[in-house]
Amino acid sequence: MGNPKILVVDDDREIAGAIEIYLRNEGYDVIKAYDGFQALNAIHDQEISLVVMDIMMPNLDGVQATKKIREEFNIPIIMLSAKSEDYDKITGLNVGADDYITKPFNPLELIARVKSQLRRYTMLGAASGALDDKVYRTGGLVVDDNAKTVTLDGEQIAVTPIEYGILKLLTENAGRVFSIEQIYEAVWKEEAFSPENTVAVHVRRIREKLEIDPKNPRYLKVVWGIGYKIERQEGKE
Repeated sequence: MGNPKILVVDDDREIAGAIEIYLRNEGYDVIKAYDGFQALNAIHDQEISLVVMDIMMPNLDGVQATKKIREEFNIPIIMLSAKSEDYDKITGLNVGADDYITKPFNPLELIARVKSQLRRYTMLGAASGALDDKVYRTGGLVVDDNAKTVTLDGEQIAVTPIEYGILKLLTENAGRVFSIEQIYEAVWKEEAFSPENTVAVHVRRIREKLEIDPKNPRYLKVVWGIGYKIERQEGKE
């Protein structure tokens, strides 16, 4: 099958080159692009397993490129930015990024996040040999951990690896309330450090896909001051 192929997108060629070295040292194949248009071409031309995407770029920036990628692909996207404000982080997550790293970054942190996202993506795509050979359902919502799919009233819903992880956790434990910290640590597999915005953005994206009225959700509900839960409902025949 070969090594995972990672697309590094950054208009700063020195940074792109440094990231390439870090990733190749870990055994990954690396493709480089220097703006969003080049990134889109690379994704259509080659089988990419993960994207490391800078936000601020000429021609087509990382936010717009991520939005276009998400129209067709569910591959993990890690966004890079020199800015550390919550606004930039939330913007990146809102358009479909799975994770976010602020420049300057520790190479070890970047590698750890790449490995974490690839593990989730690999598990999401593994239709056979899954450790949890189960199907979780509540009402018309079904999370099939054999096929790694989510369906609602019989229609398959396209989800990212992070979204799948959240839905599996909550649907498997329908009716149970999970705190934001519990969700983050269970899905991201790392210690939670101010995860409120990150989890909230992913929950909002899930609601937009599942709920007829996201502001009055049927399935994914907030328990104020505690966390989130999937409402337990009678299954559909």
